[in-house]
Amino acid sequence: MANPAADDVPKPGEWPVDPQDDIPVSKDRIWIDGCFDFSHHGHAGAMLQARRLGKELVVGVHSDQDILDNKGPTVMTLEERVSAVDACRWSTSSVPHAPYVTSLPWISHYGCHYVVHGDDITSDSSGEDCYRFVKAANRFLVVKRTPGISTTDLVGRMLLCTKNHFIKSLTRTLSGNDGPGNQEERSNAAKEMAQRFRDYASDETGLQPGPLVLSYTETGCAPEASIVSPDVGPYATVVDGVLPKPGQRIVYVDGGFDLFSSGHIEFLRQVVKAEEALARKTGWYDDNPARKERLAESNNDYGPAYIVAGIHDDEVINHWKGVNYPIMNIFERGLCVLQCRYINSVIFSAPFTPSKPYLTNLPFGTPHAVYHGPTTFMPLTYDPYVAAKDMGIYQEIGNHEFQNVNAGEIVQRILRSRQMYEDRQKKKGEKAAGEEAVKRREHMEKEAAALEKERAVNR
Repeated sequence: MANPAADDVPKPGEWPVDPQDDIPVSKDRIWIDGCFDFSHHGHAGAMLQARRLGKELVVGVHSDQDILDNKGPTVMTLEERVSAVDACRWSTSSVPHAPYVTSLPWISHYGCHYVVHGDDITSDSSGEDCYRFVKAANRFLVVKRTPGISTTDLVGRMLLCTKNHFIKSLTRTLSGNDGPGNQEERSNAAKEMAQRFRDYASDETGLQPGPLVLSYTETGCAPEASIVSPDVGPYATVVDGVLPKPGQRIVYVDGGFDLFSSGHIEFLRQVVKAEEALARKTGWYDDNPARKERLAESNNDYGPAYIVAGIHDDEVINHWKGVNYPIMNIFERGLCVLQCRYINSVIFSAPFTPSKPYLTNLPFGTPHAVYHGPTTFMPLTYDPYVAAKDMGIYQEIGNHEFQNVNAGEIVQRILRSRQMYEDRQKKKGEKAAGEEAVKRREHMEKEAAALEKERAVNR
């Protein structure tokens, strides 16, 4: 992959990604750029707003070195950050090694007229506005920054071991009956959360309905109850969305999806690939009457699988992982999964163990397959997928290049380079973690690791 200097205009053959020749500039083709460190929902929110302003969205991703020189160290590598950008439903294409100071020749080369950025100020290492050139050319548009989430916020949670971001009950929070503040504040927060869900549950244009969003209520609220309870609780629709289409296989996956990263994304992408490979064997893509019927009904063909992602509650994840996991609460994790192009539906508060009654009573019918990946994040004392295996629908995704990238690995990266992230926090005006707080985090991580080892022995 080429790595042209930020101040240079690459020649044909030297651009980081195709096209190598300039393409016509269009106001329907929007450029947005950034670090995109952690694929949190704030980044997705910016891309959603930008996508709604045009028909294509080109996403520039800065290099690790440029970010280090201008802002501080990244947590995720360039490859991991590009993977996250490419997985966003509203991203049309990505451009790695995009210059930190947005360059008119670069955006024009990729055919973009306008550049979009949030309403916060972004400066380079000299303190100058990163968007000064596009602003001077009247090719700059502003969107609202997503409140309440940033990479800096997440790093702070890791270093300070806070738990005040946890959500006890998403259902009660969405109804305004749970959460901080008085009744009016809770009601306003609930309305904002519901609107965010509606926004993120949109299609690739950002304007039409996309994923179906459901919540599941299970008998018993303790983590242990969610493990053994055979009861099937009711489903509630959070956001109406697109239902499975004729011929699609129903595929179920589940997880915590904490700090939604390249590890989760690659797993989901591999699930889609596995289903596509199976569909080729069964003639899904052949020029046959079934395909002609699909094209006649929807104008565009659709994929062979309808991917349903179950997301576990904060309490359940913390029961198994300890410390202050999950670093993202269920609302934040849900938005991250919702924006991913590899899923079609989300079920909040999904049980940790998908039992046979649960699987056979999914609103879409019994799934054709339940997939699990090569994860080592959750320390288990039993196999949660016994029911799926007994039903003959269990499938595994094998090893892949990002399989070790999970919330635990990301936290360890932060701890290993703590001083650099501390300096970055201070530059942002955020509270820095003291030495004692970091030692406490490290001690808690060691205790959690010891518990994992003990559970593995007793399994």
